[in-house]
Amino acid sequence: MYYFGKENWRTLERGIEKEWLVTNGIGGYASSTIVNLNTRKYHGLLVAAHNPPGFRVLHLTKLDERFQAGSCTYNLAANDNRSGFAEYGCIHLQQVSVEPIPTFTYSFGDITLVKTIFMAYGRNTTIIHYQARNGAEPAVLTLVPLVNCRGHHYITTQGEINFTQQLKEGGVSIKGREEIPPLLLSSSSGGYIPGDSWYAGMAYAAERERGENPYEDHYIPGRFEIPFAPGESKTFTVVASTEDIDNLDGEELLAAERSRLQGLARQAGYDDHLARRLVRAADAFIVERRSTGKKTVIAGYPWFADWGRDAMIALPGLALVTKRFDDAREVLLTFAKHRRRGLLPNAFFDGAREPVYNAVDASLWFVHAVYKYLNYTKDLDFVREQLYPVVKDIVHWYMTGTDFNIGMDSDGLISAGSPDIQLTWMDAKVDQWVVTPRHGKAVEINALWYNSVCILNMLSSMVGDSPAYPELPARIKDNFIKCFWNEENNYLNDVITTDGPEDGLRPNQLLAVSLPYTMLTQAMARRVVQRVWQELYLTYGIRSLSPFDERYQGVYLGDRLRRDGAYHQGTAWSWLIGPFITAYRRVNNYSPESRVQARRFILPFRDQLRDHGVGYISEIFDADEPAMPRGCLAQAWGVAEVLRALVEDVLEIRPIEETSQYRKTDW
Repeated sequence: MYYFGKENWRTLERGIEKEWLVTNGIGGYASSTIVNLNTRKYHGLLVAAHNPPGFRVLHLTKLDERFQAGSCTYNLAANDNRSGFAEYGCIHLQQVSVEPIPTFTYSFGDITLVKTIFMAYGRNTTIIHYQARNGAEPAVLTLVPLVNCRGHHYITTQGEINFTQQLKEGGVSIKGREEIPPLLLSSSSGGYIPGDSWYAGMAYAAERERGENPYEDHYIPGRFEIPFAPGESKTFTVVASTEDIDNLDGEELLAAERSRLQGLARQAGYDDHLARRLVRAADAFIVERRSTGKKTVIAGYPWFADWGRDAMIALPGLALVTKRFDDAREVLLTFAKHRRRGLLPNAFFDGAREPVYNAVDASLWFVHAVYKYLNYTKDLDFVREQLYPVVKDIVHWYMTGTDFNIGMDSDGLISAGSPDIQLTWMDAKVDQWVVTPRHGKAVEINALWYNSVCILNMLSSMVGDSPAYPELPARIKDNFIKCFWNEENNYLNDVITTDGPEDGLRPNQLLAVSLPYTMLTQAMARRVVQRVWQELYLTYGIRSLSPFDERYQGVYLGDRLRRDGAYHQGTAWSWLIGPFITAYRRVNNYSPESRVQARRFILPFRDQLRDHGVGYISEIFDADEPAMPRGCLAQAWGVAEVLRALVEDVLEIRPIEETSQYRKTDW
């Protein structure tokens, strides 16, 4: 449980720094700041996923409360407006707790109101649960819904949508766009009074900061009024849904959701407090994909969809460390089903008939995920029947050549891309500007390639086949050292191009140390880790470029041009802390001292879970101190890799076979 008091919203600027998020297991979500002042176009009480996990639509933006007791009116709403008028309802906010279900306690006069917001798992339904105790005067609680009907990436202006409403028992059905289901609103107490107006010019500070349109209008269809007698207490719920809401019991649904989240922590079985919190955070990212009828991974909230690279990197932390093995199988099958010419999808985008495949590393991360799955589950039958053929297919296509100039060169190394195509995870591009050109032979791609061939050979032996390519690993290893080791700088070059090596100090080389099969000597590996620690480590992640590089950008702010220009040119990434800690322990022979230091690397994330996205780990951080959190407020591979490193490298809970494999080197 995370608790916040008035010191966190003494000013609106402080109050909007922290955001809450709840999800529904099919890609939908609800989110705002802890003072319930929306600062993003993505904030809302019901963002429904109509084609899970995509086609996400904002239906209910807010539900603003006003409490009139006798002659006094208490406005609990918090809003910023283009006109300069702001509502400061957070002055009545006494406490906020997040578990990750958020609860807000308001205290004003002799009245207390407690509001809890959650989503029904597997449904496009948000429940706002109220407990109110009135004071000595007769009172009326007015709830004003602000409604919309648009894709969560967009903005609505007044008159753009012709809303209609139809009264229902206990509430109302509100229809916006023809192709989108209506919003159903109901209250278990009081009555609904129809109206027809607009809230004009809601201002979004975060969008202004991002160089986006910061103003939006929302439709107000009417209001709910709940009367209170003097001294009366009431418990009731408001339900917002795009599905049938008859016979929904808010109390039962709240108890069920809390029980489900507690069950996930029990299933994982960790006593460590931070691990249990991260297990609960991991749940938000494992969602249904309707096109396959199986699970997939949302890369980050609020704006990302499911990405192949992110899903495969995150899978061990999200689904294996947490012992969600059925989910792990489904995620692997989801992406395996969509492979094309040896390539896994880079991403599934809303509105696209087919996924896009412009990623050189997603397939190689899939092979690594298969290795981790087998170590955790010992499920050789499933691997033999479902995954082994996919691994063979991937390696075959990478050897013979596939799309985007991806293929094995005569030296056994993988080359990929062209000057105008970004295929690695450092893929920022603004119009025709490729921010981090990495075409050619990238260091992490070839570390993953070496691991993929070694894993295929291992699997071949396990299923009774002859090793697929017994001599290839040695050739890859010899040429990798020749091409990538930079003796002058004591680290690995980042990319080898036709013009020679690109030797900027970047974190990609960590994978040549952290992956199960390493090509480096212990001396080389130690130097790599030491240089990364010295220049790239930044408390909550690893910088994407050395501060001593002339291309370095220390702050991730501004419009898209400025942000993308910094995205991989210094900005620190939370997910990289996982490979860093694993590499650190490995080069130090898993000594007791290295375990103590690994815990020091992990412990700051206890505080990060209270910042930005409460209960989650942020996507990125400014490369300059004080390392402000930026980007997605909840990122799958950030949560996953911190959890994996905590469990495997700090708590030292990992499969026995994997422990011996990681220790089995030429050192």
